[in-house]
Amino acid sequence: MRILAKDTPFLLVENIDVHYGAVQALFGVSLYVQAGEVVSVLGGNASGKSTTLKSVLGLVTPSSGRIELEGRPIHRLAAPDVIDLGVASVPEGRRIFPEMSVLENLLMGAYPRRHEKEQIAKDLEEVFLSFPRLAERRKQAAGTLSGGEQQMLALGRAWLRRGKLICIDEPSMGLSPKFVDMVYEVLFRWKAAGQTILLVEQNARIALELADRAYVLQHGHVILKGSAADLAADPMVQKAYLGAA
Repeated sequence: MRILAKDTPFLLVENIDVHYGAVQALFGVSLYVQAGEVVSVLGGNASGKSTTLKSVLGLVTPSSGRIELEGRPIHRLAAPDVIDLGVASVPEGRRIFPEMSVLENLLMGAYPRRHEKEQIAKDLEEVFLSFPRLAERRKQAAGTLSGGEQQMLALGRAWLRRGKLICIDEPSMGLSPKFVDMVYEVLFRWKAAGQTILLVEQNARIALELADRAYVLQHGHVILKGSAADLAADPMVQKAYLGAA
């Protein structure tokens, strides 16, 4: 087990730049997440928030700066190696396996710990209790589920990974208010259970209700950061993201 110094964040993103060819997407982005914390990254389209998450997951390699997980550099690792270190992902667009059943999709999340048969069975039952619709449709092809049900499936799959850190990209995108409430009800339970979460979200209102702290990105720069309560009360955030006049 890696022993962290008292002041070492669980996840550290320090001064990263990211380029897509000649186009620079991130400019010196820094953030951190402590163990057991929920941190939200907010911003509009093309703000750089999803690129930040992809950098943590090893899907994008920063051109400069560093990323550490539990004090270990990960910014040069490929995505499978990052996942092997205990990171779970709920990607934008869900990325479920449409031809496979709901149950098969869920068990794919548990594959890295496939020898823990008893614990997987308990975790699977927990997922079905959290998302009764998945229990009802466990034998159904995942591609036939509604968008909200597919988001539930992606969350359940990540939970079965039992990651030390869960990275979630735009969980409310394209969902009806009813499904958004159902998804966030589960995320609030994960928070209460002490799960460490890095959340990228356009729905600033609900993200700030869930988060302990948050960062606001604009055009690849961090323009605001602080406690979720302070940012929710910030006039700039209220006007730009919370619909205040």
